[in-house]
Amino acid sequence: MSQAVTQNTSQMMAQVPFDVELRNVFKFFNKEPAVHGIDLEVRQGEFFSILGPSGCGKTTTLRLIGGFETADAGKVVICGETMTNTPPYRRPVNTVFQSYALFKHLNVGENIAFGLRLQKLPKVEIEKRVKEVLAKVKLEGLRSRFPHQLSGGQQQRVALARALVNQPTVMLLDEPLGALDLKLRKEMQLELSTLQKELGMTFVMVTHDQDEALSMSDRIAVMNRGKIEQVGTPSEIYERPHTAFVAQFIGDTNLLTGDIVGVDSNLIQVLTKGGLKLTVTRNGDTPSELGKNISVSIRPEKVQLSLYKPSIPTNCFEGKVINTMYMGTHVNYVIELANQTHITAMQPNTVGILPDSDTPIYAFWLEGDCLAFS
Repeated sequence: MSQAVTQNTSQMMAQVPFDVELRNVFKFFNKEPAVHGIDLEVRQGEFFSILGPSGCGKTTTLRLIGGFETADAGKVVICGETMTNTPPYRRPVNTVFQSYALFKHLNVGENIAFGLRLQKLPKVEIEKRVKEVLAKVKLEGLRSRFPHQLSGGQQQRVALARALVNQPTVMLLDEPLGALDLKLRKEMQLELSTLQKELGMTFVMVTHDQDEALSMSDRIAVMNRGKIEQVGTPSEIYERPHTAFVAQFIGDTNLLTGDIVGVDSNLIQVLTKGGLKLTVTRNGDTPSELGKNISVSIRPEKVQLSLYKPSIPTNCFEGKVINTMYMGTHVNYVIELANQTHITAMQPNTVGILPDSDTPIYAFWLEGDCLAFS
């Protein structure tokens, strides 16, 4: 994509209004901050994911948006209106939970219509909405079945339909696919992403699954210890993480620590504790203070392997294969370099079988394929 196209896309996105805004929001439990002064903006029609490990504050953040928790400080704004003290039923949002929370004594149609009946809408309107949403989630033929007669994926669709039928502005999804097996989870990821695009509705999803967030989201917020480490598109988060935590949490990475021993206008050189001299391309955020201790991240798929020494001047190290992990579509190799420094290389399953353990080998990567963090 050209720079002009990228700039135009960014300008267009900047003009899209925000459906959800969090302004310096805090939430404390037993005087400990579960959410620590976060700022967040979710654009209208966006599939936005909040990603992070257990206990990072992501579910609390979603509950603050939904009104199931009240912020101790800061503002929660939805569609331009402050909702900080507004109860859940008065907010233009609906939530889909991991547990589905379906009523066992009601059939599919009755589960979906439950919220509409509470609103005392006319029967004709209820019937119309239920019929429309059943078609959207592809459950037309299962209207009379009860939850115990449905598969996990079908129950997930009912929970989604029950939220959609209320026509919320924002859909909140709390680990919505967490209870499904891997194959069905992959299928539902595609269905959910496709449905969101068809509806043009704002989705905010909480997940700890990196692949799920990367494959489904327009943008991702990575959380750690109650704070947001980085917000960006999937490619920005993966290719240009801002912190060592993001680099480690999103996908796999080799993280080496050392001191800066050389600096010029384009590159820095880092001497690791294991005695490796790394050369890293500088960008606007690259540390450049001589003697500063930093971390350097190299993705396994960026590490190349050769039985013969390649003719490149930097980032080429002799080592030996100490472990081989066959993964089907690719093979992971653990390489031991100088002073027992271990790195992982991921090779596509098209290059043939490399030598077994203890075979001498060269590992190398480009200067622009590694990133440095304070």
